[in-house]
Amino acid sequence: MKIRIEQIELVVYDFDGVMTDNRVLVDQEGTEAVVVNRGDGLAVAELRRMKVPQIILSTEKNPVVARRAEKLRIPCIQGSSDKKDTLIKHLKKHNINREQVIYFGNDINDREVMQWVGISIAPADAHPAIRKIADLILTSRGGEGVIREFLDLIGNGEK
Repeated sequence: MKIRIEQIELVVYDFDGVMTDNRVLVDQEGTEAVVVNRGDGLAVAELRRMKVPQIILSTEKNPVVARRAEKLRIPCIQGSSDKKDTLIKHLKKHNINREQVIYFGNDINDREVMQWVGISIAPADAHPAIRKIADLILTSRGGEGVIREFLDLIGNGEK
């Protein structure tokens, strides 16, 4: 699949299972923490440098998601019970064509929106139902450089 960067109007990332390995650490106070991949952070920064708009769209409402988005300097929409509906509203607000949207998802709550956007991408360890409908399945597992692999595939990452 050939993806031309100049045709991308928006890249949307699910958080858990894409930017993370889908695990969460919970301390005795109930504070949650996740492990993210610095290579993904570099890839997000490179896409931003290339003027590719990006957002995180998460079902979870968790401060760790907001902090990561803040660190990456990309917007974050949290607490979405219907990701497709949330994305439709976002695209209308920003006058973005859904066919020019790339969506990274890994689980069944991503299925409807992945079938609706222009290009859907899944990590190697995504749920089987998601791998079945994804336009592109990466070799990286969630949290192990999914976005970095994408950047390399489109020919803009130094291999």
